[in-house]
Amino acid sequence: MIKTVAVGDQNGTEILAGQLAACAKPGDVILMHGTLGMGKSAFCRAYIRALADNPHEEVPSPTFTLVQVYELDPVSVWHFDLYRLSDPEEVHELDIEDAFADGVSLIEWPDRLEYLTPENRLDIHIEPGSNVDGRVFQLIPHGEDWENRIAKLGGDGA
Repeated sequence: MIKTVAVGDQNGTEILAGQLAACAKPGDVILMHGTLGMGKSAFCRAYIRALADNPHEEVPSPTFTLVQVYELDPVSVWHFDLYRLSDPEEVHELDIEDAFADGVSLIEWPDRLEYLTPENRLDIHIEPGSNVDGRVFQLIPHGEDWENRIAKLGGDGA
């Protein structure tokens, strides 16, 4: 089952990210797909702020650090940007196994994982929407209970 959600602006993206954050649990792996400028980082930022219950939470892009870790309650969030990796084995240096086991992993440029991509995950593909600020999100569940969790997403403005 693919869940498609169209949003008209950044606020819609933030609502969708908040809805997904509301059902977060340890071990979640969310792979963010999309070209440059599609809003992968903006979605991750909104997700982290929603989970932190703080709209002003400092959430820098991990483009240069490769990973930012947020110790939140009830679960830590690991925000990865794998764009600069040249070999999938390099992710081991980022303690990605710990993130997969105990936290929520938000991963931008997940194609860099190649054969290390977890089977149980949610793929989110972001494409342009009907206007310059709009986006279309395709949520593709793989494994466990993702299908049940995403079934209700997208209402109330998202």
